[in-house]
Amino acid sequence: MDIDISIGKESFTINIDNPFHFDLSAVMRNVVDFGKDKGMDIKGLRIEQLIPRMIRGVAGCEGGCPSDAKSFIREGFGNFNLSYVEGGILKAEHPLDNGERLQIKVFPEFD
Repeated sequence: MDIDISIGKESFTINIDNPFHFDLSAVMRNVVDFGKDKGMDIKGLRIEQLIPRMIRGVAGCEGGCPSDAKSFIREGFGNFNLSYVEGGILKAEHPLDNGERLQIKVFPEFD
């Protein structure tokens, strides 16, 4: 499973080997450091709650998006705009103070 984080035109990808047991602290360090590198403080966006929820929504999407992902989109998450992209991808976008957008995409693992 991959998590793609982008701010504007810059992005990076984090690979999650096991979506049921991953190091959220390490993922968050990477995300927060990426934001800092772009001059943005994104700690207050509750990303540490968003990413595990997105992972749960996507885990198992290889055969089609499970209801968990679709219910998550219906429920929403703070000021994030959530959407489902064909192929089992969950996308979350949030406007930033500098006019850029933070975008997080979680891709299921395809063999």
